[in-house]
Amino acid sequence: MASNLVVRNIDPAIVQALKEAAAAHGRSVEAEHREILRAALARPARRDLKDVLAAMPDVGTDDDFNVRQG
Repeated sequence: MASNLVVRNIDPAIVQALKEAAAAHGRSVEAEHREILRAALARPARRDLKDVLAAMPDVGTDDDFNVRQG
């Protein structure tokens, strides 16, 4: 951890909501703030193409793509 972050001009209602969330989670306001930032900025784990393709639902057959004449 190398940096400090100062956020100014926060609406008092937001500050109160942060305090309430911290209390509900048993954390300090600072720890709650860190967790909110971590969750908001965390990138989801990348999935490889095989997993993405395997997760696609089976929604039809190849016949769905045949060109109909007439």
